[in-house]
Amino acid sequence: MNLILSRDNQVKVMETVVTNAETYFGKFCTLMASYTRKTAKLRDKSDLLVKQLMDYANTENPELRTSVKNFAEELAKVQDYRQAEVERLETKVIQPLKMYGALIKQTRAEIKKFNKARSNEIRQLEKLEKLRQKSPSDRHIISQAESNVHKASVDASRTTQQLEETIDEFQKQKLKDIQRIFLDFVTIEMVFHAKALEVYSNAFQNLESYDLEKDLEDFRAKTHISSGTLNEARPVPATNPSSSLPWSTSIQSVQSTLQKLTLLESDEESEENQLEDFRDHEYAQIQRGANRTR
Repeated sequence: MNLILSRDNQVKVMETVVTNAETYFGKFCTLMASYTRKTAKLRDKSDLLVKQLMDYANTENPELRTSVKNFAEELAKVQDYRQAEVERLETKVIQPLKMYGALIKQTRAEIKKFNKARSNEIRQLEKLEKLRQKSPSDRHIISQAESNVHKASVDASRTTQQLEETIDEFQKQKLKDIQRIFLDFVTIEMVFHAKALEVYSNAFQNLESYDLEKDLEDFRAKTHISSGTLNEARPVPATNPSSSLPWSTSIQSVQSTLQKLTLLESDEESEENQLEDFRDHEYAQIQRGANRTR
């Protein structure tokens, strides 16, 4: 019975190892799959950004057009490296983690087989104890029960040994795999970021060397040409030197209008003065008539 209890403790340790592996490797697999999907989505969004940059570059002046196109090409290179990163993550990280589902299932089957053999051994021992208590003198039945117990014990011992070998191999493989999987993960990320850093450095230098002044000169030249076209469309200037200025006609028009307004104001003032004189004359006549009546 002590041997059975020892085996029980042994199996509990084995079951804990398998349960932990099932829990955490499953989580690792789910998270790494999500990580890879998000990396692929980032690649897709970056491809869209590259397309928009190319479209925008075609609307700009030569210097900026060249700089933006070069930047878009460098960004496209990074997405090629990111695509390689996604493929390697799927092959070297996700697939090995997925394989642990089948491996854990197989190991649990071995534990189940041991538990069955152990249960049979315990059952045979209990049966033997009952026979010894019930029929202590029946040596034939007791001998048969003892033989069954022996067979069950041998089967349990053999199953235990097989389970120990299976769990030992499982643990050894698990430790190697967890090291290799995450070493591959780090290597994949290091390779991607090293190459991406090189490309981004080129992109930075390209953008930094952009000559803004050339584009401004080109832009100003275009706007200056437009102004020249408007000048050519103006009417031929008069022979009067003062009217040769672009704004002379407008000034003359304004001056003429002001003179007219001044004359109108003078006429209005003269009429008002005449009206006041007439009123004063009428008022004086009325006053004289009133005095005579008195």
